[in-house]
Amino acid sequence: MPVTINTNSAAAAASYHLSNNQSALQKSLTRLSSGSRIVQPVDDAGGLAVSMKMESAIVRLSGAQKNVQNATSFLEVQDGVLQSAGKIVNRMIELKGLSDDVMKNASDIENYNREFTDLQMQIYDMASLKFNGVSMFAATANNGNNAEFDNTALDNTVSVYVSADGTSGPTVSVNKALLLSALTIDTANLGTGTGYDNTFNGAYTGTGADTKISFVAEDSSKTINITDISVGVFTQALENVATLRAANGASMSRLRFAGQEMAAQETNLIAAKGRITDVDIAAESTRLAKYNVLVQASASMLAQANSSADIALMLLR
Repeated sequence: MPVTINTNSAAAAASYHLSNNQSALQKSLTRLSSGSRIVQPVDDAGGLAVSMKMESAIVRLSGAQKNVQNATSFLEVQDGVLQSAGKIVNRMIELKGLSDDVMKNASDIENYNREFTDLQMQIYDMASLKFNGVSMFAATANNGNNAEFDNTALDNTVSVYVSADGTSGPTVSVNKALLLSALTIDTANLGTGTGYDNTFNGAYTGTGADTKISFVAEDSSKTINITDISVGVFTQALENVATLRAANGASMSRLRFAGQEMAAQETNLIAAKGRITDVDIAAESTRLAKYNVLVQASASMLAQANSSADIALMLLR
């Protein structure tokens, strides 16, 4: 092998390996310090693309779970109002029983009737409550002087998205309970469900050809007297309120299962993303030790290769 000065092939080779080993060592240090296997797109371009899509789905699922929790709160507040409405109807039944006492004179009955009419207006006020600006009960829109209770064109439901796909995915429809309608009873069809229509104006009295009676009154001019209602009408009203609470509970149950399913999806997606992006600490620490030794060895060999030119100087003396 000739002895040269201008070209030191051994030093060039040692420098090449030192550079590669130093780069690999830096990459290993970056991976271990960040905890991520994909530090730059060049590390795994395809894996990076998949992990970004998974990350987006995880974020959307997290948002959807919060929406489900808010919808559950909506239903819980709604059920609280329905429960209070049921208690009011029970109180009305009690007032009706007290007013039927033969020992009560007209003045006593009027005293019971005063509370009875006030409770009708209280139910109307409760049915106007909102949850963060969203009405909890349907039949709040008006058509002239008449409240529309069963108009399907009205906004009587709220949709809750229960997937990472948003509007294109599955939804759960949460009903705005028809409280006013449930307390408007058709006395000619007791036991057959709510008897209401969209011509109700808060003044049904069950007199004449009109067989409907309502426990709801917007103001004192539209209330009914305690003597206008039979016990059977009260029973129907309670059944209707119970039906609304049952529907509320069914929606709440569905939302709970939807939330649990999304939580499971999120957990699995996080695990899948981790398999793509997370660094294997055991394997990477082994590589770190390997490249650390190689860098030191390469640097030492480069120094040895650089000193090999001293042979030429010795020959020139």
